[in-house]
Amino acid sequence: EKEQAKRYIMLVSVRHLTLSAVFLSPPSPKHDGRSKSRKLMSETRHVNRPRPRNMNLTMRSSSKDDGQVNRERLYLGMDFGTSGARFALIDKHGTIHSEGKKEYPQFMSEQRIDWIRSWKTTLFSLLEDVPVDLRPFVASISIDGTSATTIIIDSNTGEPLWRPFLYNESCPDALPAVKSVAPANHTVCSGTSTLCKLVSWWNIEGANKESALLLHQADWLLWLLHGKIGVSDYNNALKVGYDPEVESYPPWLLSQPYSQLLPSVQAPGTSVGFLKEDVRTEFGFPKDCVVCTGTTDSIAAFLAARATEPGKAVTSLGSTLAIKLLSTSRIEDARFGVYSHRLDDKWLVGGASNTGGAVLRQIFTDEQLEKLSEHINPMEASPLDYYPLQAVGERFPVADPKMVPRLHPRPQSDVEYLHGLLESIARIEAKGYKLLKDMGATQVEEVFTAGGGAKNEKWTRIRDRVLGLPVKRAIQTEAAYGAALLALKGTQA
Repeated sequence: EKEQAKRYIMLVSVRHLTLSAVFLSPPSPKHDGRSKSRKLMSETRHVNRPRPRNMNLTMRSSSKDDGQVNRERLYLGMDFGTSGARFALIDKHGTIHSEGKKEYPQFMSEQRIDWIRSWKTTLFSLLEDVPVDLRPFVASISIDGTSATTIIIDSNTGEPLWRPFLYNESCPDALPAVKSVAPANHTVCSGTSTLCKLVSWWNIEGANKESALLLHQADWLLWLLHGKIGVSDYNNALKVGYDPEVESYPPWLLSQPYSQLLPSVQAPGTSVGFLKEDVRTEFGFPKDCVVCTGTTDSIAAFLAARATEPGKAVTSLGSTLAIKLLSTSRIEDARFGVYSHRLDDKWLVGGASNTGGAVLRQIFTDEQLEKLSEHINPMEASPLDYYPLQAVGERFPVADPKMVPRLHPRPQSDVEYLHGLLESIARIEAKGYKLLKDMGATQVEEVFTAGGGAKNEKWTRIRDRVLGLPVKRAIQTEAAYGAALLALKGTQA
C-alpha cells in the first residue's frame, strides 16, 4: 500500500508539471523575420488574470474545441496611436486580463520613416506579447487607428502604391476640387480630410489608378489578419465622405472618377471573417477567432469610458483639449471643426481646441505643475483671463486661424498664474459644450475625463465649478480597451 501511495503521488506530480508547462511555457522563438519585433521597446503585464482552476482540469474532448480548457472567452483590442500601439485583453465583463504597449520602430526608406513596415512589425509584435496561455481563449479581435490616416494600395496584392498620408497631413492642393463637389461646410472640406488625400493622390501624374484601393490605417491592419481586402467601418470612412445616417456614399461622391477606390463600409465591431490560418497557427489562436471592423482612436477612447447615455461626455485633456458628447442629434460644421460620428442609433459630436497640456508644459515642468497645484484653492474663481495657445490659430470653439495666444499679464505668484491658466482652459471647455448645445446637440449632463490632465484633482474641481456639471475621471481611458469592447460586440451580433 505504501508503494502504491508513492507511485500515486509521483503520478500526480508529473501531471502537475505537465499542465504547468502547458500554461506557463513561453512562446517558441520565431524564425520568419517577425521575431525582430521583439527588440521593440515594450511593456506587457497580466492584470486580474484568473488562475487555472484546481489541477483536476477538465479537458474538452470534442474535436471542434481543439482540446482547449473549458474556461471563459477573451476579446483582444489593439490601438494604433500617433507614437505607439497598445493591446488590451478583456473578458465579457470588461475585466482586463492582460495589456501591453510598444513604441513604433523607426524604419527608414528614402529618408522617410517607413510607416507601413513599422505598423506591420508592431502588429505582429503585439500578437507575440499576448500571453501564450491566454491566446487559445481569444474569441475576437478589433483594431482602432488614427483618424484620416490613409493608405492607397493595389487591390490585387495589398501592396501600398504610395506612402501613407498621416492623420495630420494636409493636402491644400486638393481642397478647391473637394469644395467644388461637396456640400458647404461638409466634414471633407478640410485639407486634412481623407477625401483631400485621395484627390491629391489621384491627381499625381502616372498614378496606377486601375487596381488602386483606399484603406484607412485600421482597415489595412485588420486586412493583414482576416485577408478580405476592401472593408472599412463608418467611423473611419466619415472623413472620406461616407454618410453613416443613410449608410451609403452620397451621390455627389459616387459621381467622381476616384470613387472606384472607395472601400465597402460596415458598422464598427462587425465580424468580417475568421483569423487567417497562417496567423492563427503561428501564434496559437483558436480556429473560431473572428476579426471585426474597427474604429478611430478617439472613438475607441470614448467607448473605453463607457459613457453610453445621451448627455454623457468625455473631455480629453492631453496635449490639446478635445470634447466628445453623446447626442441624439447629428451636428456638422467644418467652420468650427465640429462633426458627428455615428454610435449605433446615437451621434458622437465632437470638437478639438488647440489649447491644452502642451501649453502648460511650455511654461512649467511636470514636477512644478504637480507641486503648484497643491496650493490652488479650486473653489475660488481666478480673476485672470487667458487664452492659452502654443501658436497663432484656434479651431474650436472659436474658428479663428489668426487668434493670438493670450498668456499675460503674469502675476508674481506661480500658483496664481497656474490657477489662471487652468481656469481659462476650463472656460474654453465650457464654451465648447455651450457651442454644441447651441448647434442643436443634446445638453451635456456629466463629463468624464481622459488624458494626462485627468490626474490633476485640483483641475478637476475647477472644471466642476466652471462647467457647473459633475466631472469624473474615466475608469478606463485607453483606446485599446475600447477596441476590445468592439471585439466583444462582434461576437454578440
